[in-house]
Amino acid sequence: MTDTTTASTAAASDRPWLNADLPVDERVELLLAEMTVEEKAGLFFHTMIGIGSLEEPNPVFGTPSAVDFVEQRHMTHFNLLGAAPSGAEIAEWHNALQELAASTRLGIPVTLSTDPRHSFSDNPGAAIMAGPFSQWPETMGLAAIGDEELVEQFADIARQEYTAVGLRVALHPQVDLATEPRWARGTATFGEDAELAGRMGAAYIRGFQGESFGAASVSTMTKHFPGGGPQKDGEDPHFAYGREQVYPGGQFEHHLKPFEAAFEAGTRQIMPYYGMPVGTEYEEVGFGFNKSVITGLLRERYGFDGVVCTDWGLINDAAIFGQPFPARAWGVEHLSPRERMIKVLDAGVDQFGGEACPEMLVELVSSGAVDAARLDVSARRILREKFELGLFENPFVDAAAANDVVGRAEFRAAGEAAQRASITVLTNNGVLPVAGRPKLYVEGIAAEVAAQYGEVVSTPAEADAAILRLQAPYEQRETMFENFFHAGSLDFPEDVVAHVREVAVAVPTVVDVLLDRPAILTPFVEDAAAITANWGVSAAALLDVLTGAASPKGRLPFDLPRSMAAVEASRPDVPFDTEDPLFRFGHGLSL
Repeated sequence: MTDTTTASTAAASDRPWLNADLPVDERVELLLAEMTVEEKAGLFFHTMIGIGSLEEPNPVFGTPSAVDFVEQRHMTHFNLLGAAPSGAEIAEWHNALQELAASTRLGIPVTLSTDPRHSFSDNPGAAIMAGPFSQWPETMGLAAIGDEELVEQFADIARQEYTAVGLRVALHPQVDLATEPRWARGTATFGEDAELAGRMGAAYIRGFQGESFGAASVSTMTKHFPGGGPQKDGEDPHFAYGREQVYPGGQFEHHLKPFEAAFEAGTRQIMPYYGMPVGTEYEEVGFGFNKSVITGLLRERYGFDGVVCTDWGLINDAAIFGQPFPARAWGVEHLSPRERMIKVLDAGVDQFGGEACPEMLVELVSSGAVDAARLDVSARRILREKFELGLFENPFVDAAAANDVVGRAEFRAAGEAAQRASITVLTNNGVLPVAGRPKLYVEGIAAEVAAQYGEVVSTPAEADAAILRLQAPYEQRETMFENFFHAGSLDFPEDVVAHVREVAVAVPTVVDVLLDRPAILTPFVEDAAAITANWGVSAAALLDVLTGAASPKGRLPFDLPRSMAAVEASRPDVPFDTEDPLFRFGHGLSL
């Protein structure tokens, strides 16, 4: 690994921006003055990358090699996809990437970002399995616990694990309000209540960024401004059929409240969502193209001068898992990629998420379609972030020490404790806690795990209790990528309902449901001896709670609808709008 102190000293004479004694703004101007249009353009692109050879085409979606990205395209912002076996492996690859960046003419260091990677989700468009990192409940589970100090503790631990491997931008928190129960992205939010989402989001930002922003911080990119929850029919705007955000209840302003708390907490970056507002005072184009929202609302009304990065893939069509995938250019589908880029820049955005075409931006400048001075406006914000993160002083991490931090025993223990605490007991007809060493019939739990808590039997008739783990239902869609985004009806299929009833008739039955969306649990209430909700927990964590070894603290972070008819009749932008919910926000039993 490079001796950064020696390298910095040697370069200080011909690279005055490396002088850490100068104010950041002055360092930014010194570097900016040396940059070509091509080097400035590279700053605007923040795309996906995976761990692998720097010389070979990248393993993520067949994208170009890191050498191509860094040397030819002058790019220095990458979103790391995929898990790795160990923290050290990520750290070593990161250091090699930084060595590559250091070898370029100006030596601008790479900024590495990531989607959430501390829970149980695996969605290449939204979240990554924890892998070697400590494992916690989903964001919705943190909201179910409702403890700001715990959220800040989680974020501080995640900060330590991220920085140990070189991850310096969190593409989170997601402070959208989950006011449309069918929306696929609800599990990564803090729920339906604006006050709770604001408090939890602010604690999350404090934990990641620290008491003062600097070399030990992870910059938070809070999303999805101005609130991605009010999706028409609950469909997600990753896809054309979900492009519309609707406000039949006139609650556009309500969805801004969690972002106001995020601004107060000092979030450094903002990501607007794909959706396009329909029937509001704002232009009916996707938020990343929307000058009335980005400049008028975010920049002018809220005075936000941090980095704004679009969600991924607004400019160019692409292929994902071999399927053609159109650019999420909602409302401006008729524009060419070149025209879309101009509109994003005019809106006041700084970076193009998921894009890698700086040559297009260079051409726009050389043709006079974009003023060269416009590049400087965003380049200043982007460079300032790199300087304040301390990347110019020390872009490298200690790979040998990474495994001592990533997945540290005390971090794992804290995550497991949070998993247990997040479990939400919805009903209990006296079966919980299951005492002694009962005969257990289980589904969705590995027999070897259940055997630590009782004698595992093969039929309900032999059991003292049954434990059935279910996933909230969703509809199958046409492509693999679509099916990562659970959407459609919240009703369980008839065969699942019949099976649960059959088991429940034979033996007292606990039904545990992963509520990545607010499933309709009405069919189970009369038959199940107990119903629990989880937000991403291990089987052992669940069994610790069900057997009384740990206490659940979870409370619903949303209303749980009684029926799909109630969901369909509700207004997507209005919180707590499903008629006669089965269980209300804040419901949860103690054991």
